[in-house]
Amino acid sequence: MDATAQRRELRQRLAERRRELSPPQRMAAAQGLRRSLEQLPEYHTDLRVAGYWATNGELPLNLAIPPLATRGQQFLLPVIGPGLRLRFAPWSAGQDVQPNQYGIPEPANPSELLEPFQLDLVLLPLLAFDRRGNRLGYGGGYYDRAFAFLQEQARPTEPLLVGIGYAFQELPAIEPAAWDVPLDYIATEQELIDCHPAEAGDGDAHA
Repeated sequence: MDATAQRRELRQRLAERRRELSPPQRMAAAQGLRRSLEQLPEYHTDLRVAGYWATNGELPLNLAIPPLATRGQQFLLPVIGPGLRLRFAPWSAGQDVQPNQYGIPEPANPSELLEPFQLDLVLLPLLAFDRRGNRLGYGGGYYDRAFAFLQEQARPTEPLLVGIGYAFQELPAIEPAAWDVPLDYIATEQELIDCHPAEAGDGDAHA
């Protein structure tokens, strides 16, 4: 089986396991996710925080979003535009949404659209991850294209990329493609993972 087929099979297997979670399990995971995100200073302070509308069993952000508004932070959702271009529109609970070509809700008639480089913090959905910040997405490459400019910058920088997933989506290693943009952190219902800790180059000094 070639690498493309392996990725496709892995995506199907992890997506199916995610869909099998019960509503109480999802709610418990949402609570755990908020606790993990609360360990990230930028979650408390960054002004423009982009996320996603959870579908197909994704770990929901419904408990992580409300605190942003109380702190005066802006929450945004992705919008797919012409040329498969990903931009981000402000959204608050109760505002109208409409499905895109994949059936995923997007803000309806957004008053403004922000470019990826204008964001401060991005919470990305994923199907699998490893602790080095490699992410297996859905195969469309939207996020990798949108944040390709980060490949030329010293990380971490803005926007900070935080992958969101269940702990069971962790893999020992994911072989990145040349165009994959690595994550800075991963937040699960169990922990916040720093994908490039400062001591990474210190050998076994901290072992």
